[in-house]
This record gives sequence, C-alpha cells and structure tokens, in this order.
Amino acid sequence: MPNSHPNKAFGWAARDKSGTLSPFDFSRRLTGDNDVQFKVMYCGICHSDLHMVRNGWGMTKYPIVPGHELVGMVTEVGKNVHRFKVGDRVGVGCLVGSCRKCENCTIDLENYCPKQILTYSATDVDGTITFGGYSDTMVSNEHFVIHWPENLPMEAAPLLCAGITTYSPLKHFELAKPGKHVGVVGLGGLGHMAVKFAKAFGAKVTVISTTIAKKQEAIERLGADAFLISRNPEQMQAAVGTMDGIIDAVSVTHPLTPLIMLLKTNGKLIMLGAPDKPLELPAFPLILGSRAIAGSCIGGLKETQEMIDFAAKNNITPEVEVVPMDYVNTAMERMLKSDVKYRFVLDIANTMKKETVSQDERNVS
Repeated sequence: MPNSHPNKAFGWAARDKSGTLSPFDFSRRLTGDNDVQFKVMYCGICHSDLHMVRNGWGMTKYPIVPGHELVGMVTEVGKNVHRFKVGDRVGVGCLVGSCRKCENCTIDLENYCPKQILTYSATDVDGTITFGGYSDTMVSNEHFVIHWPENLPMEAAPLLCAGITTYSPLKHFELAKPGKHVGVVGLGGLGHMAVKFAKAFGAKVTVISTTIAKKQEAIERLGADAFLISRNPEQMQAAVGTMDGIIDAVSVTHPLTPLIMLLKTNGKLIMLGAPDKPLELPAFPLILGSRAIAGSCIGGLKETQEMIDFAAKNNITPEVEVVPMDYVNTAMERMLKSDVKYRFVLDIANTMKKETVSQDERNVS
C-alpha cells in the first residue's frame, strides 16, 4: 500500500533489487498524540541495510528508504508526550512499533515481539510502509524513541544497532563482569563494539580472526588483551577451554567446532551474525563440555536506553567514517568489501540536498 500521509518528507530510496539509492520524495504521518517528530541529523549505514536494499532476505518492500540508526533533534511532540520536548536530542533504532501486550513486550523485550514493526520496509499499524533514517525527518511513537545524552556525539548513531546488538548478549549471558574471558569473532561493525563494551565491563577480551592483519588494530586501538588466529592450530589448541563466552559476529559460513572448543565448561557461543546458509552444528563438543550455542537480536527499548547511558558515561563510541548523503552507494560497495573501520555514518543534516532530485527520479507516494 503506498504511503499517503500529509507531511512531505525527503530521502534516498532504492526502487528495485539492484539496491541503487537515489533521491526520493515521500510523506510521513502527522505527529500523533503519542508521537515524537524530529529532524534527522545523522544515520548509520548497517550491513542489514545492504541486504535489504538488494532484497537479500526476500522481504523487502520497494521503494525502500533504509536506516535504523538515526539521531536528531525534536521538532514537535504530541499532546500526550511528556518524556520529550522540542529541542531534545533523540534517537530511533531498529523498531518503531510492537504490540505492547504480549509476554515479551510486558518484560521489555519488544525486540522479540511477534508483531514488531521495523523502522523501514515494514507494514505500519495503518497499513502503510515504514521508511527509515536516510531521510530528513522522522515520526515515531515516543515509546520507541531514545533520549540521546548531551555528551554523546550524534555521529555515534551506530550504537542504536551495533551497540545494543553486542551490549545485550554480554549482559544477558552474564559476561559483563570483571574476570570473565570473552572471545570476539569478526572484528567489524559489531565485533569492535563487542570489544569496547566487554572491556568496559572489566572482562578479558580475545579477538579471534582468520589472519594476523587485524592484530595491531585489535590490541593497540581497541584495547583487546589477546589475539588468536583461527587458522593457526597451535594457537587454537593452546586456548582450548579458556573462554566463558564468545560473541560471534561473522555473517558468512564458517566452522563452529574450533570456536566451541575454546569455551570452558558451561561456556556459551552467542551468534549475532546471520550467514545466508545453514551452519554445521557439531553435537559432541557441546555435549562433552555442557556448552551452549545461543542467538541474540538487538535489545528492548529499556535496555537500549541503558546501553546509550552506559556508553555516554564510559565514553564508548563506535569507530566511524562520516560521509555525505550522495556517497551512500559508494559506501555500500565499500562496506561489501569490508573497506571501512568500522561503520559509515551519513551526515544527513548537512549533505542531503533536496534540489538534487531530478524530475525522472521523483517518486511521490
């Protein structure tokens, strides 16, 4: 169903599975009684944005305006909104809606609500399609809006996905404690945040990678305590049974047995990456060590606010490369090649210029 809201908005959208983004006119709803409207200042580019614009998961609704790591300034609030006021700094992450009634919602796990509404390319409560943060403005129910601390740079927008996606499992699986030994596989957008949060919690952190290329970066820049080359049998054997938990942020097919063997008795391998092909599940290493494989997906709104406040208090920010809006397609290609340390962030407010829309590109909904 095409969007037919009264408020004009402007962004960049992909129209088909080529994933190419270009200027796009659309509309957003009026600010409802429980809504917050804000001007988008910065928006992170998440790897899932790339999957979605190219319909990699088979669920994309075109045209699609991506972006679920957006930070901005409040311009209007509904009459029932008391948590926010005009001028506040705010953020919106991966969700803009849920049923608010199911068991998960009642315990602040809206991220596992079966009726969750994603920030973009999802069906909203009124039947229209949600559009994300590669845009000049946003409207969301206040429940799904995050207070953004004054001392936290707005360019740290990837905290709203990469941050909570790593913070939540560290807390939930009781790895956020001094003395715990945490392994991190995949030193990218997610992995580098896992290192930063685990270190802030007081854990010992070992980065596990296929080559030595990221060793200096991991230890000297990100503060990891140790570095393991997963293709080095001697190194891996020496580390068997030493880790309380492993955060696995790899999104391509890879062997799990060597990682499971690194875990202590009752250790946990937590999957955050989403390979497009099934991984082989080895039973014996799990059984013989009472080990577990688990998954985790972002976090609820209460925990997301907790994470943002923790990041501000402890000066934890993602490593980002800020780019102009018209660089977005190049950024997507570079991200596909892992050519970024470690996340791209779009400077929406300063570089999204409406006059760049040609008549052919206009697609008013």
